[in-house]
Amino acid sequence: MSVHHSNPLPPHWDIFCTVVDNYGDIGVTWRLAKQLASEYGIPINLWVDDLLSFSHILPLLNPAKSQQEFNGVNIFHWENPIKIEYKAGTVTIEAFACELPSQVKSIIGQLHIQPDTQTPIWLNLEYLSAEKWVDGCHGLPSTQPNGVKKWFYFPGFSPKTGGLICETQLFKQRDQWQADPKHKLALFQQLGLQGINAQDRVICVFSYETPALTALCELWQSSSTPIHALIPKGRSLHSLSSLLPCAIADLMPGQQFTLGNLTIHILPMTDQNDFDRLLWSCDFNIVRGEDSFLRAQWAAKPFIWHIYPQEDDYHLVKLQAFMQIYCDNLAPEIATTWSEVNSAFNCGDTNSVVMHWQQLNSVSLPLTHHAIKWPINALNDADLASRLVQFVNNC
Repeated sequence: MSVHHSNPLPPHWDIFCTVVDNYGDIGVTWRLAKQLASEYGIPINLWVDDLLSFSHILPLLNPAKSQQEFNGVNIFHWENPIKIEYKAGTVTIEAFACELPSQVKSIIGQLHIQPDTQTPIWLNLEYLSAEKWVDGCHGLPSTQPNGVKKWFYFPGFSPKTGGLICETQLFKQRDQWQADPKHKLALFQQLGLQGINAQDRVICVFSYETPALTALCELWQSSSTPIHALIPKGRSLHSLSSLLPCAIADLMPGQQFTLGNLTIHILPMTDQNDFDRLLWSCDFNIVRGEDSFLRAQWAAKPFIWHIYPQEDDYHLVKLQAFMQIYCDNLAPEIATTWSEVNSAFNCGDTNSVVMHWQQLNSVSLPLTHHAIKWPINALNDADLASRLVQFVNNC
């Protein structure tokens, strides 16, 4: 890889992130920044272009301030052109191909041509995918026109990839939380959710718009036992306007609406720690994007992944690749039922999603057992941060 020079750079890392779809990209990047700072003692500068959206998952963040610190991470407002001086550190990461500012690329290029001067290790942190081609592309360099190498870092599920974001103590914290039902009931009360009993079925919904969600909510109304659907203000609710007694804009966190045996609760926005606990506390989670998708897996509960739609339905290829590895050790009837529910939800197939959801009841116990075992298998003995640090050390 690269050659170490006699004049070392400061030890800090710079991570650049543009906010896409409100919370997905920044959710992943913020988790990684926090973990690198807390578990590895690495000084992190996190450059973010949309602090207002960021503040929804970090409520103490002041969107009007250009520089602030939380969890040991320096957070900078990334404006174009950048108004805060960029001082190159050991590593520069562009999250999800966000394209570094021209000033930053210029400084990296200048350092590259200076004799006896270290050049920052430049990484492009890519999106998570279970597709097989990721194994061959992870860790490959791309030489830029100025001669600097940019390395492609692919998160993934196999040992040949960059791993998955998972804090060292996360599973221990989850197990302690789930061991006592009082924890989830206290969280529901903290979030302003009323009338949920310990034995009730609770489903967290954080999806994109889809008629499949409407169909499921209509089905849940006739459930033989109480079902509580916890839904934040946002895209999921746009699918349920026909079921709600008021306009979506008028909804307030803490409101709830009872439709037969289904109660819809309007969730407040939470920080990442409470979102994790929320997923741990529900019996089933419907999640979207990348950050929530992975946290649903770490919650050790059955889930539906509503993947971000792409042109030519390429997202369904990514979905299929993940379902294949997730179901690898599942009995065929369980794997088929779970996969068909996910496919139907992502295709907006209302009849199919209802039919396969009803079939889930007969496989719920083995599916839950699989969900509990899956996180250990998926982690492959090394999380993304540890693999990333090792990758940098080897450069």
